[in-house]
Amino acid sequence: MQKLISYPLSIIYYLLFGATLVIFHPIQWICFNLFGYKAHKNSVDVLNFFLVANTYILGTRYKVENIGILPEGVPLIIAANHQSLYDIPTIIWFMRKVHPKFVSKIELGKRIPSISYNLNHGGSVLIDRKDPKQSLSAIKKMAEYIEINKRSAVIFPEGTRSRTGKPGPFAENGLKILCKYAPSAYVVPVTINNSWKMTKWGSFPLGLGNRLTLTIHQPVAVKEMPFATIFEKTEQAVVESIVL
Repeated sequence: MQKLISYPLSIIYYLLFGATLVIFHPIQWICFNLFGYKAHKNSVDVLNFFLVANTYILGTRYKVENIGILPEGVPLIIAANHQSLYDIPTIIWFMRKVHPKFVSKIELGKRIPSISYNLNHGGSVLIDRKDPKQSLSAIKKMAEYIEINKRSAVIFPEGTRSRTGKPGPFAENGLKILCKYAPSAYVVPVTINNSWKMTKWGSFPLGLGNRLTLTIHQPVAVKEMPFATIFEKTEQAVVESIVL
């Protein structure tokens, strides 16, 4: 019955989603080209407020735990598990005060209204997963960017999203490069729960009545311990809080 009800609600949701992306594309362009980074960042925040709000029609609700422990005025490396595309607007909106930027696959950098524009102009980097040299170079660029500007890089060390909520093994290369070239950063483990249920039937229809949770764990200063220890602690903190 729930799946049957989801068909008309998913249609309405996708109409709202598409309209939001189309409306905010020129808004982003104007903000970036006429007023600079701060105005563009504010437009992206409002865009993601609406992207999150659009999911309310599906009965989606959100909970963010421990947002107050995020350090301010320092670069952050946010390492999270990855369950669906809905992770991204959730992080951007609820963690907006730390200016999250993404290590994203290169395919998202073209032909998607609003999303592609933000990825290309908002401080994120695009990686070609078939080209390790390009990927590591782009991640290095991201690390240097957050080190200078005291912003945040978001990386999903699993590399690809889980379709069942069960986490895959974490890869260390991207996180290691970020730590190396942003030595004053703090690594912030973040656990995402129930996002995968949004797409449990695929991209259509969408899951109903889910409660997405972001759990922010204790940040760790990169300079305080060896990378191997940071990596182990980060993966452990993220994985132990995943609810299957």
